[in-house]
Amino acid sequence: MKRSFAILLSNPMSVAGLILVSIVVLSAVFADYIAPFPDHRGAVVDFANFNQPPHWPNIMGTDLVGRDMLSRILYAYRISLVLGVVVLAIAVPIGVTIGLAGGYLGGWAEYILLRITDVFLSIPPLVLAMSIMGVLEPTLINGMMAVTAMWWPWYTRLVYNITRAEREEGYVLAAEVIGASKLHIMFREILPNCVPAVITKMTLDLGFVILIVSSLSFLGLGVQPPTPDLGSMVADGARYLPDSWWLTVFPGLAILVAVFGFNLIGDAMRDVFGGDQ
Repeated sequence: MKRSFAILLSNPMSVAGLILVSIVVLSAVFADYIAPFPDHRGAVVDFANFNQPPHWPNIMGTDLVGRDMLSRILYAYRISLVLGVVVLAIAVPIGVTIGLAGGYLGGWAEYILLRITDVFLSIPPLVLAMSIMGVLEPTLINGMMAVTAMWWPWYTRLVYNITRAEREEGYVLAAEVIGASKLHIMFREILPNCVPAVITKMTLDLGFVILIVSSLSFLGLGVQPPTPDLGSMVADGARYLPDSWWLTVFPGLAILVAVFGFNLIGDAMRDVFGGDQ
């Protein structure tokens, strides 16, 4: 752990990623305490201050009904992070299990599981999510289901490739010789060797999940008003550019900070695990 932490701190870009991710996470966790107008996350109207440019105390301006933009961005971070964590918590176990089974068992199991995976991979991710959301009601739960349906195949392919390479290694053959079960070999012998790659991809994917969720909301298929969401805030403000620029610029910058921060952390994790190997 000391070596990994030293590798992490030796790269200025990794440190920048840590700072950006810390800002995003702390903003989401402590939004109730640091948001200047916590009640503005809901259906609040203040027409006396509607569509105001950045000024004190609304340092990021107000939206078309007078709600503080900074407060809504902080709460939108919370929604985005919850969505990202839940999607990965569901997609990763599904994808990893299918990848392990297909890579180690081989035969018909490999053929069937990988062909199903290829079907999902053949459809552009955003198109698949839009198709699902076009059928279902655009709610928070359905949004998570739509993004999860498009995310697990990537983990299946990743773990499948690693498992194919590992199943002929000596430690796997030794486990087979002593009579270890297939489940034991897959989850106790091979899976630990997949963990570094899976963790690295999860770190990178958290930023991409936030981007996809924001894209769905931008198209009107994600989180619905009055719940604050970065994508829908950008979409609402885009109609009033360039005059009311703050309605789009600040939510867009919030998305940029989150995605860029998690990408930097993902690159750092790849360096850490690569160094350990």
